[in-house]
Amino acid sequence: MYNILIGGAAGQGIDTTVAILEKLLKHSGYYIYTTRDFMSRVRGGHNFSLLRFGTEEITSHSDVLDGIIALNKETIDLHKHNLTAKGFILCDSSFAYPDEDSRVIKLPMNKLAKELGNLKASGSVAVGAVLKLFGEPFTYAGEVMAGVMKKEFLEVNIKAAEAGYTAVEAKFKHLDGGYKDYMLISGSKALGLGAVAGGLKFYSAYPMSPSTAVLEYLASVGHEAGIVVEQAEDEIAAVNMALGASFAGARAMTGTSGGGFCLKVEALGFSGIAEIPLVAVDVQRPGPATGLPTRTEQSDLKFVISASQGEFPRLVIALRNHEDAFYQTFRALNLAEKYQIPVILLSDQYLGDTTACVKPFDTSGLELVSHASEAEGEYLRYRITEDGISPRLIPGLTSHLVAADSDEHDERGWITESAEIRNQMVDKRMRKLKGLIKELLEPEFMGEEQCETLLLGWGSTYGPIREAVSLLNKNGDGKYGALVFGDIYPLPQEKLNIYAKGRTLINVEQNATGQLASLIREQTGIECHKSILKYDGRQISGEEIAKQVLEGGSK
Repeated sequence: MYNILIGGAAGQGIDTTVAILEKLLKHSGYYIYTTRDFMSRVRGGHNFSLLRFGTEEITSHSDVLDGIIALNKETIDLHKHNLTAKGFILCDSSFAYPDEDSRVIKLPMNKLAKELGNLKASGSVAVGAVLKLFGEPFTYAGEVMAGVMKKEFLEVNIKAAEAGYTAVEAKFKHLDGGYKDYMLISGSKALGLGAVAGGLKFYSAYPMSPSTAVLEYLASVGHEAGIVVEQAEDEIAAVNMALGASFAGARAMTGTSGGGFCLKVEALGFSGIAEIPLVAVDVQRPGPATGLPTRTEQSDLKFVISASQGEFPRLVIALRNHEDAFYQTFRALNLAEKYQIPVILLSDQYLGDTTACVKPFDTSGLELVSHASEAEGEYLRYRITEDGISPRLIPGLTSHLVAADSDEHDERGWITESAEIRNQMVDKRMRKLKGLIKELLEPEFMGEEQCETLLLGWGSTYGPIREAVSLLNKNGDGKYGALVFGDIYPLPQEKLNIYAKGRTLINVEQNATGQLASLIREQTGIECHKSILKYDGRQISGEEIAKQVLEGGSK
C-alpha cells in the first residue's frame, strides 16, 4: 500500500492532477482512497490531497507518506516530517531545498510547462513522473487526460506528462490489484446516484459548502435522469419547494450544510404535521455560524434529532461510506414515502469529498414503494389508523379534494383546537414509530467477538474505526471490537445491549461533546467509559484512533 500527498496553493491545478493520477492508478487495478484538505479561498493558501492506493480495500486516510508532490515550497515545509525514509519529494528545480536529502527529486516542472505554453501543465509533468516512479505504464495517460481536461489543453498536458515520465527512474514495485472494474466515486456523487435510483424527481438547494457537490452532480445528470434540479434563492425557498413537489406527488429531496439546515427547521416541522414525505440532506461542516466552511465535523446530530418545534416522528440516518451513501439514500426516499415523514441524511465534508473505489452498485433487488392510491368512500387525508399511516392522494390525479395543513387538524384536514382531536392526532403520528423501529438497521459490528474494548462510532468514522480495530488486533490478542451506527435515530438497541455488557466502551466522534455517547446514555442508560473526540475540522484517521486507544483515551 502506498500513500502520496499532492500539495500547493489553490489555483495550481491540484484537483486536476489528483483526478488524473487516481484514474490512472485505478486503471492499473489499485484500490483508490483519496481525501482532500482545502482552504476556503479561490486562490492561494495551502491545499493538499492524500492519494492512498494498494491491492486491498482501504477505508481511511493516513498521514504516513511514501511521496510528496510539491507544487510549492510550503508543501515540503509542512509535510516532510511525515515522509518515510524511503519516500520521495518531487518538486520544481527552482525550490531551495537541501540537495543532500536523497529523497528529493527536482524536475524543471515550471520551466517545461512555460515552454509548452501552459503554466498549469507543471502538474502533468508530476503525473508522468509519478507513473514512472511506481512502475506504471504510460499507455493510458492520454485517454484519461482526455476525460478530465478540455480538448484545447490536452496535447500540451500529454507532452508535459511524457517529459515527466522520461525524466525519472522507477523507485517502487508495481503491485497487482483487482479493482480495475470498480467505480471510482465521491461520497456526494454516490449519494446523488442513490437518489437517482430511488426515483428522485425534484431536488432543490442553495449552494453551501460542502453540500454543493450533491447539487452539482444532480444538475449534471438531471436531464438524463428526468429530475428537476432547482438552485433556489435561499435555503427556506429550497425546502419549501421540495415540500411542494412532494405534495404534488414527486419524490423530492433538499440538501444543505448545517447553517442552511438551521433555516429549514420550520419547514421540517411542516413536513411532520402535514405528513408530507421529505428527504433532507445535511452535509456537515464545523459550526456554529460560518465555522470552517470547507472542513469536516459531526456536530449536527443532536440538532437534527430535535430540529423544529413540537414532536413528530422522523428518521435520522448517518452515511458511513460510499456504498452506504448509495443504498441508504435509496432507502431514505422509500421510507419517507412509506411513513410520510421527514428523513434526514447526515453526511460530512470528509465523506462527501473523498473519492474511493466501490463495487458497482446492484439495483436488481431495489424496489420503489408508493403509498399514494385512490380512496374508497370518503377521503380522510388524516384518517386515524392503527399504524398511524393515513391514505395519501395526489392532487390532480383524483376526484377527491386534496389538502394539507400546518395547523392542527382533524381527519379531513380541517383546522381544529379540540383538545381531544389534538391528542388523537399526535398519537396517530407517533404510532408510525412502531413500524419504523421494526425497519431500523442495527449498527455494524467489526473486530473480535470476544473483545474487551468496544469502540462506538457513527457516520464517516466508520472507515477510520475499521482500520483502527484492524491495527489494534494485529498482535493477535483479540481485545478490540467496534459498533458503528448508520441508522441513528430512533436508536437501534439490540446489538448495543448485547455487545456493551462487560466491556470498556469508548465513543469515537468528530465533535467536542460526545453526542453519540449522550444519545446512547439518554436512550439506554449505557454510559461510555472514555471518549476519543476530534473537532479541529480535520478527520481522525485509523492510526490516530489506534494510538489514542492504546494511550487510554480521555474520560
